[in-house]
Amino acid sequence: MRKIAPFKRFLFFSSSRWFVPGMGLKRWLLLLGVGTAVASLGLVNLLFLLERQSWLPISVYDLLTLQFLPAPWQIVLPLLLGGMLIVWAVLRLGRALTAPFQIPDDSVAERIYEHSRRRRGPNIVAIGGGTGMPGLLRGLTDYTRNITAIVTVADDGGSSGRLRREFGLLPPGDFRNNIAALSRDEALMTQVLQYRFGAAIGENGHSPLQGHAFGNLLLAALTGITGSFDEALLAAERVLALRGKVLPSTLADVALAADILLPDGTFQRVVGESKIPEVNGRIQQISLQPSNVRAYPAALQAIFQADLIVMGPGSLYTSILPNLLVPDLVEALLHARAPKIYICNLATQPGETDNYSVADHVATLFQHIPTGCLDLVIANDNLSIPPDRGGGNTIYVQLTPPDHLPMVTADLVDEARPWRHDGAKLAQAVMRLLS
Repeated sequence: MRKIAPFKRFLFFSSSRWFVPGMGLKRWLLLLGVGTAVASLGLVNLLFLLERQSWLPISVYDLLTLQFLPAPWQIVLPLLLGGMLIVWAVLRLGRALTAPFQIPDDSVAERIYEHSRRRRGPNIVAIGGGTGMPGLLRGLTDYTRNITAIVTVADDGGSSGRLRREFGLLPPGDFRNNIAALSRDEALMTQVLQYRFGAAIGENGHSPLQGHAFGNLLLAALTGITGSFDEALLAAERVLALRGKVLPSTLADVALAADILLPDGTFQRVVGESKIPEVNGRIQQISLQPSNVRAYPAALQAIFQADLIVMGPGSLYTSILPNLLVPDLVEALLHARAPKIYICNLATQPGETDNYSVADHVATLFQHIPTGCLDLVIANDNLSIPPDRGGGNTIYVQLTPPDHLPMVTADLVDEARPWRHDGAKLAQAVMRLLS
């Protein structure tokens, strides 16, 4: 097969993108052509007027109107030449205007095509928090920009807990993770937002910044500037050019409580999201304190407008269920037209889901929410990766199917870190459900 030179191949594919349906460009090129034709009609009438008034020498008039050519060419040649000049000017103008924002080795047409395709992508709502959901969001950005992450506000540990106690903020940690996943320059912004300050250099080696993630401090600063946490999220969306939205499930100051069955057969009530996994027992029930909080209105709107609603992946008790304990949000899920799917974790989580199967995960969900809030479960079926790969000790969730709920399985595992989902595989499985 004859090879095409890289430059010619680049020009071909770059040019062909301009003609893909739905780009939103051809209509404006047509309008430009019509406008040029109307302006040209005025120029022609001006030439006729100058010739009739004898203000223009006949030789100049014949030259300008191509009288020296056969009649068909007097029409075809200006159309061809004028059309080529218009297209060339538009291409050069587009390149000049987008040059400051251009990524090397990426054509303007390709960028516009990808932007148009993702802008017309499905509305997907992801509900959860923690470290599981950002991988899904990263994968989904290859297909759509219409992504809304609804995140729990029950976190009370680490940097988030300190900021929550000291400044009265909603815990920013889970929001930071998902904002990083949706940012345009995701690789760099993840490093920036996740950067944690270390110990200070000095005699005592301690600093008030020690342990804080930069992204948490950024959201704290934006909250102080804008006056509220939800406005801070909107500001972060603009500043970081997010490819979606990150919203809280509620703006209320809530705490997560759990009733835990201890090994000796007694029950213990634990309050605080970070304390729950530390208790040596089996979680029986969780709840919010207070329980009658109102959902964030924008989150409800996103649920009603969604084409698909995804719960997870993430910690079952401390990332997913805290959102589903908000009464208004559960009511919205019951009446939403979109399919509602649960992405089961790859591995059990110590202190939360020890020895849980897929059926156990789903049964726990239905213990806390109505069955109408869930239509399908997705689970990983690749259990062949060695559990100790990546330095971990992965205990896979067994594929016991849930009762009265369809289960779809696929290879979803990140082979380097088998306790986590591969974002690209997971997003592809989710998009297959839509298609």
